[in-house]
Parts: sequence; C-alpha cells; structure tokens
Amino acid sequence: MEEQKDVSMEEFMDSIDKSMKKIRKGDLVKGTIISLNDDEVLVNIGYMSDGIIPKEELSFEGEINPKEVLKVGEEILVYILEINDGEGNVLLSKKRADVVSNWNELEKSYNNKDVVTVKVKESVKGGALTYIKGIRAFIPISQLSIEFIKDTSTFIGEELKVRIIEFDREKERVVLSAKEIQMEEREKNKQKLWNTLKDGERRKGKVTKLMRYGAFVDLGGVEGLIHLNDLSWKRVNKPEEVVSVGDEVEVFIISSDKSKNRISLALKDVKDNPWENIDFNIGDVLEGKVVRILDFGAIVELTSGIEGLVHVSEISDERIFKPEEVLKIGDKAKVKVLDIDKEAQKMSLSIKSASNPYEEELKQYNDTEEGFTIGEMFKDLFK
Repeated sequence: MEEQKDVSMEEFMDSIDKSMKKIRKGDLVKGTIISLNDDEVLVNIGYMSDGIIPKEELSFEGEINPKEVLKVGEEILVYILEINDGEGNVLLSKKRADVVSNWNELEKSYNNKDVVTVKVKESVKGGALTYIKGIRAFIPISQLSIEFIKDTSTFIGEELKVRIIEFDREKERVVLSAKEIQMEEREKNKQKLWNTLKDGERRKGKVTKLMRYGAFVDLGGVEGLIHLNDLSWKRVNKPEEVVSVGDEVEVFIISSDKSKNRISLALKDVKDNPWENIDFNIGDVLEGKVVRILDFGAIVELTSGIEGLVHVSEISDERIFKPEEVLKIGDKAKVKVLDIDKEAQKMSLSIKSASNPYEEELKQYNDTEEGFTIGEMFKDLFK
C-alpha cells in the first residue's frame, strides 16, 4: 500500500514536471504579472518557479517605477536572464525581451517590404538617424528625398514614410529609404494625372527648370514644357524674362501624349490671342520695330504679340544678299502689309513697298493684257 502511494506520488510529481514549461537562458516567454512593487515585478511564466523582473530590467529609458507602467494580471513578454537567481527564482528582463521582439518585427517588415513611419531624430555625416521600436536606423542622404538635399538637419523632427532596404541583425545594421516610397507615390500620382489630363484645360503647376528653349512645369507628378513662344504673346528671348524656378503658375494644356511622356503647355492665355483682334488690313502702311534678323529676312513687331516677316527681297529696291546690310535689331521701320494669315499667325511685310504705297497699283495699271506697258505701245509717236 505504501509502495502504491510512492508510485502515485512519483507519477503526480512527474505529471507536474511535464506540465511545466521547459525554459533555457536566452528564451523569450510570455508571463502574467502576479504582483509588483517599487523595486521589482513578480511574473508567473508557467514554470515551477516564478520569475522576477528587477526595475532596472524594465526599460532602456532609465529607471522607472514598475507601478507606473505595469499592472497585476497584465500579460507581458520576458527574456530569461538566469534560471536560478540564487534564491530559487527565475531572473527575467522585459527590456531585452522588447529588443528581441522588435528585431523580430523589423526582420518581418524587411522581408515583407512594409512601409513604416519614423521621426528623424538626429543629423549625422552622410544622412540622418531615427529609431524604429527603439532600434537605431540610418537614412543615407541619398535616400531622404527624391529632391536634392544639401542640409540633413532640416529634416530633424520630420515624420517620413520609409522602407527597410538593408537589414543585418548580427551587426545591428538597419538602413532605411524614404526616397523609394516617394518615387512609388509619384508614379501613382503620375498615372492618376495622365488619366485625367485633357487638352485645352487649365492646370496649376510649379516651374522646376529653365532651358534656353522654354520652361518645365511640374503638374503634380508629371512635367510639361512651355516652349519659349508659348510663355507670352510678346517676344521672349529667355524664359527667365517671364518665370523663375519655384514659381507657381497656371497653364493651358496644348497637347499631351502619354506614350511619349510629353506634355506641351502654354502660359499665355489663349483667349487673349492678339491675332484674333488685328485692326489693320492688307495694304496698310504701319511702323514697326525690327526684333530679329534671319538669313532670309527680318522679323518686325507691329504691336504687342503681332510680328511679320520682311523677306530679304522686300527690304530694299537695291539688291542685297543679307538683311544686316540694311537693318539691325531695334531699328524702326515703315512696312506695308502684303499678306495676313490669322490661322497660321503669319504676316508678310515689305519695307520697300512702304516707301511707295501705290507701287503695286501703278504696276497693275501700267500692265496691258498682253504684258506691254503704255510707253512701249506708243514709243514711235514719242520719237
């Protein structure tokens, strides 16, 4: 009978032993807070002995009062420091458990390519520092923004959406990129914008770059070009005469081609087209100003936004080979309107005909149907 009791007790102790967790130093286990005071926290971890967390093992943020951050009955994750602290208790650490858990979460985020939000804490050589779940991470200057960055200190305190692009747990190296996320968002906005663009509509944008042939404007993910001729109805020699980088402008969509990733814009208001309100006619003699010299003639501005071409053959009665033999930019010149094409916004002018506005009429009057002049017909009588 006594032997049966011993067997039963042995089996009972064995069953208890089997029901207890097998723990090792360095394990992460879950436990429930049994009690706490100003110096330590007692935790049931399902082992034959309860675990104790000294207050210095609660957080990396310095010593804190356990009663202020934890409560009885709360379930927490702990790290096994020692199986036996010398008094039969298991020595635990919450702060180390948090670090291990956070590294596990970071690794998962890295593998899943998750987007996380961080706040920049410090500017350092070559980039900036931040923390994800208490783990220090580095953002290279080239990965802070899609824009050029000169001073990383301007980012301190700023929240950024980032992705982990390098992860090495052994070296405790975590590298982040905000640029990658920004490029993805820009591409989404770009596709969305292309789907809503309509030729002839107005759009607001920002001048991003000036070239000798025009200005580039960002419409919100897609850039368009305002050609020099479309900056103003007046003659423009350089885009900086009208706009500067960073200017907020309202433009017209002249045309867009998604397949070629090309958008043509106009800053000048199409409703103010001066060619629609020309108040002179063919045959009128007007005064203008030479604004450009070409190999084959000269461009003369008559009014703001209205110009015409004086062909080299219409510059002088004398035979000349180059316009600059007679004219230079800035010269005032009287011209006669030979032809007007409002649709093409072109005009043909003549300087030599302006000196004798009736030259064409006299020429027609002097011509007979056979092509002989009156003088030629009666030359014998004149003798």
